[in-house]
Amino acid sequence: MKCVFAGTPAAAVPALTSLLESSHEVVGVLTQPPARRGRGRRVVASPVEEVAREAGVDVFTPRHLRDDEAIARIRSWNADVAPVVAYGQIIPKAALDVCTHGWINLHFSLLPRWRGASPVQHAIMAGDAMTGVSVFQIEEGLDTGPVYAQHPYPILPEATTPTLMDALARHGADVLVHVLDALEHGTAQARAQASEGITYAGLIRSADAEIDFSRPGEDIERLVRACADNPGTWAMLGETRLKIDRVVCQPSADLEPGCVHVTKNAVSVGTGTCDLLIARLAAPGKKVMPAADWARGARLGAQPRFTYTGGN
Repeated sequence: MKCVFAGTPAAAVPALTSLLESSHEVVGVLTQPPARRGRGRRVVASPVEEVAREAGVDVFTPRHLRDDEAIARIRSWNADVAPVVAYGQIIPKAALDVCTHGWINLHFSLLPRWRGASPVQHAIMAGDAMTGVSVFQIEEGLDTGPVYAQHPYPILPEATTPTLMDALARHGADVLVHVLDALEHGTAQARAQASEGITYAGLIRSADAEIDFSRPGEDIERLVRACADNPGTWAMLGETRLKIDRVVCQPSADLEPGCVHVTKNAVSVGTGTCDLLIARLAAPGKKVMPAADWARGARLGAQPRFTYTGGN
């Protein structure tokens, strides 16, 4: 089948690569426009655009799909189906009927659990033991369309969003290709999503990643793993905003919430249920380092304590 692939970040690359290596023909790629990234704020193409151009595929980077020009460009590819993986734009109704088989989305959860923009982060924060991938037909609702295929995947205790996303992206790429094979052969069957067990995974912003040390330590540990890399968890120690990169729950509960205890080889902080060992952190403008190394040069003073600002 002829495919128009829509995707943007690195998580979408395994699916695009699998499609390029399959019997299906990728006739065009939709991706977000180049953006400023990194410390140098250089304008760079998305990971999907880089792979597509290297493969010689026609690339279109509209800022939105709401105008007639964008719809006409997509229609000109004369595609049978449009697979979508983390594209980052809403597909308007005017575009949904452009392809014979419509638009199908590879989503990183077992729908209807965790509909929305951040399913992997929310699954880790919630303490889910299992997640997975779903391939479904896109309709006007938010991740509400009928599902062609679902495959479960375990969430390991040490999983972070980057590691779990990478695993799901590779796992889901094969599932997506199998669904396209079934559509081509006329054997694909989609079933309506369950009306129970619906949860929503809204976009997680920096304010949501501030650590409130009055909360249970287990919740904080999951928050740190969920927000690893993006947006990154943080907390205020006096006037200093520290990025908290990794924590470990301890069996003790000797410290009051937010109180910091420093020894030669460890930095611990109290929570609502247990003490947390802060394994790695980063001071403003610095790289992530072992917390004990940071503490030796930080001049913390007497009784240091994290305060919660409510995201401000």
